[in-house]
Amino acid sequence: MRARPCLGVLLAAVTAFTAVAVPTASARVTTQPAPKAPDTSVLDGKRLRQTKMRLDRGDPHLRRAVTALTARADRWLDQGPWTVVDKPRPAPGGDIHDYLSQAPYWWPTQRPTPENPWGCPYVQRDGERNPEVDSGTDRQDVEKTFDSAYDLSLAWYYTGEQRYARKAGQVLRTWFLDPATRMNPNLNHAQFIPCKYDGRAIGIIDFSQSYTSVLDALALLDTGAPSWTEKDRTGMTKWNTDFLSWLKNSDFGKQEAAATNNHGTFYDMQLAALAHATGDRRLARRTVLDAASKRIAPQIASDGSQPQELSRTRSWHYSTFTLVAHTRLAAIGRHVGVNLWAYRGPDGQSLFKAVDYLLPAATAATAWPHPELAFHRYAATDVVHAAADAGDTRARRAVPALEAPPGGDLWALRPAAEQLDSIAG
Repeated sequence: MRARPCLGVLLAAVTAFTAVAVPTASARVTTQPAPKAPDTSVLDGKRLRQTKMRLDRGDPHLRRAVTALTARADRWLDQGPWTVVDKPRPAPGGDIHDYLSQAPYWWPTQRPTPENPWGCPYVQRDGERNPEVDSGTDRQDVEKTFDSAYDLSLAWYYTGEQRYARKAGQVLRTWFLDPATRMNPNLNHAQFIPCKYDGRAIGIIDFSQSYTSVLDALALLDTGAPSWTEKDRTGMTKWNTDFLSWLKNSDFGKQEAAATNNHGTFYDMQLAALAHATGDRRLARRTVLDAASKRIAPQIASDGSQPQELSRTRSWHYSTFTLVAHTRLAAIGRHVGVNLWAYRGPDGQSLFKAVDYLLPAATAATAWPHPELAFHRYAATDVVHAAADAGDTRARRAVPALEAPPGGDLWALRPAAEQLDSIAG
């Protein structure tokens, strides 16, 4: 009688045959190294890691989102890098490495002449952007630097294509690190007004509205991006530490911290994110904690409206824009044990109410009933996503009716609110 092979031998033989003869898609996936969770300041690094793993397993919804993301990243590959030293004249202080931008809503009242080349004096026209602010300063170039670094780093993390990481590294090194082209870590000359101010505290918002995306881009590259070196990491940590010190200690920084409108909220968001990214978790936690009574309670009414923003000529834009800061602060709070979404003010004010106030217009159920020079429904899409993720039932029901922003809805890949409509539009 022939001896029967034991079950263990049979299983080993079958496993060996399968591995050699018919490798499956799932088998190939399991051989890939597990992605690292980036130590992001706004984005949830663990969630990004889970998304990456789902993508590697072939999730079709995520594949479509990655196609939209890589289309954005591809457009940056043959652009830049940009630098503060390329502007035609230095900032008023004379250092070409100092960042310079011009107040967007201030306009000349005179025709320029050799004696009055700027056409001074300048007067304010709220919500109307002076086109000259986009030439001769660093404003547009810094936006391209921030946006490209974020898109490229995300594209590398999800696809592993080295060209995205190499380009992101080039963009960041040129703007922040290379001695010949780097920016000084201050905003002393942001949003200057010709013939009036060499710089203003409110110019800090040039960075605070989107620099946190750069911090998350750095965290993504730090998970092992090719050509992103220890020297690069050390250099960016030093730049961010110096910039954080300027924000905390400069007169402009102190003025912006004291602002009671969206400028103060964006300042807190930037301060908390920089503190988190540079290791000062205590400052990050304290900033987020204070934001509840300091920002949410006075800025949001009991019905969820934002009275300061409704008074603007771009009331829809500013209502969604300010909630970008609030919801990103809440995202930072998640990393330091603070739940801003749970906060209720003395009159019932909350982030949930503020988002819910936007839902009728965000879903096209009703028209926006306040002044708005250029209404874009998709401006609210990210903040509604943020509220839905945080547990807002009304926001969750509204998600299918949201309008995708130009370039597609990328929330599944980078779940943190962005300013989706341009004030220049």
